[in-house]
Amino acid sequence: MIIHSLADLAAGFLGLWILLYLLDANHANVFVDFVRGVANWLASWSQDIFIMKTEGLRVFFNFALPALVYLAVGHGAAAWLRRL
Repeated sequence: MIIHSLADLAAGFLGLWILLYLLDANHANVFVDFVRGVANWLASWSQDIFIMKTEGLRVFFNFALPALVYLAVGHGAAAWLRRL
């Protein structure tokens, strides 16, 4: 259950950052800055995989990919451990 929850939390931060970025949230806000920092740390391994002219699409794909990976790996690992 812990692995499942951590994967959901990681994907949640990445999804929240995508939403805040696309809605043009105030980057000077402490909460927005915190979410951006966590999302950048979680997605550091996948930065700039997709390079596009539209900045919104670039942010979406570069942060959605790690969110999907965390969900797939986390849920898969949790299901595998439940079977043991």
